[in-house]
Amino acid sequence: MARPPSIQDGPLWRSFLMFLLPLIGQNILQSLGMTINSIVVGRMLGTGALAAMATFMPLAFFFIAFVIGVTAGSSVLVGQAWGAQKLDLVRRIGGTALGATLGIGLLVGIGGAIAAPALLRLMGTPADVMGPAVSYARTAFVTMPVLFLFICAASLLRGTGDSVRPLVIQAVATGFAAALTLLMVTQLGLGVSAAAWSTGIAQTIGLIVLGMWLAGRNHPLAPGPALLRAMVPDWALLKQVLRLGLPTGAQLVVGSASGLVIVGLINGFGSEATAAYGAVSQVQNYAQFPALSIAIAASIYGAQAIGAGRTDRLDAVLRTAQMMNLVLTGALVALIYLFSRLVVQAFLADPQVAELAQHLLHIVSWSALMFGAGTIFSGIMRSSGTVIPPMLIAMGCVLLVELPLAILLSRTVGLEGIWWAYVISFAAMMLAQGAYYLLVWRRRKITALV
Repeated sequence: MARPPSIQDGPLWRSFLMFLLPLIGQNILQSLGMTINSIVVGRMLGTGALAAMATFMPLAFFFIAFVIGVTAGSSVLVGQAWGAQKLDLVRRIGGTALGATLGIGLLVGIGGAIAAPALLRLMGTPADVMGPAVSYARTAFVTMPVLFLFICAASLLRGTGDSVRPLVIQAVATGFAAALTLLMVTQLGLGVSAAAWSTGIAQTIGLIVLGMWLAGRNHPLAPGPALLRAMVPDWALLKQVLRLGLPTGAQLVVGSASGLVIVGLINGFGSEATAAYGAVSQVQNYAQFPALSIAIAASIYGAQAIGAGRTDRLDAVLRTAQMMNLVLTGALVALIYLFSRLVVQAFLADPQVAELAQHLLHIVSWSALMFGAGTIFSGIMRSSGTVIPPMLIAMGCVLLVELPLAILLSRTVGLEGIWWAYVISFAAMMLAQGAYYLLVWRRRKITALV
């Protein structure tokens, strides 16, 4: 099997960019699938149906965030094992992560489907959208085991330096999901739950295609008896995966939990505000995805450098990542400002709601640059196994800055105050993560974990 590009191949900026561009493409496609679903639902089923989806999204991200955290831990270990070319260890780490992810997915899927009405009531879901919100939530929970495996598989492949296969499989899933959503809404009359069913079916197809692709390349993560045996958890490896992943998962869960509180605040301004929130959140995801992709790439390249014994390259990885954040994230943010009216009108047919969404987008979009800078610092530190301090910093910014300000400003300034709370918390996180990286972490001796 050909060895994917790594930190040791050619100029750093070029190999980093080769890895990064497909990763950004995959994240954009992933968000595009949600966007297409939102457009179809909003245009064909109305603002109420879109508000029902928007109400559930923070709840979905709450559970997804935990899995992303756990798989982030496994990708660090895979990256270090790949950097050292320990391919059997790559398979063992991958199998352990996939087995644990499947178990979590089943628990969340079954429990969530049962508890969906109570959870949505707890979030303060508006009464006029409760019915479709419950329908959508239950379907989304049932399909979560597939979603979790999809996330884990992509993360493991990225740990090996392969961002092309996840991009291709995401393209397959996004295309199928878009066609299925349109078919299920217009021909089968499934309503808002069509968006969740289509995504689950499309991701199942994507996983099957990925398995066939890897099996034909003698890849250490290819499905087969060896990987199946590895899915019975290796408890020593699982302990390491969880040690790295749980703090990241806890950080993301706290962020998602804050989203539940914030959507509750927004729901208090009425269903039009909730619909505007759904549109702004979709667009802001696009603004943040390049930043998130760069942070993931920095973490993977840092892990490969550590595994290969090249810790001297970590500062170069940081500089490269921060430069790309300024250029790529900055360019996307500029485009969002230039075309903000057209962007929000793609989601919202109501001119008044579209104008509100555009105003909120102007407040928050530029903060993606600060968000990216902060996550790059934490991503580099995570590549060495340093996860607790970045977690505490990020959680502190959410619990001590974002939430108190969102509550205070929503009462004093109004709806737009909630979005200013996001901006201020991202600034605080960037400064705190950067200070810890420069003053503490980079003075430590860095060694491989596997």
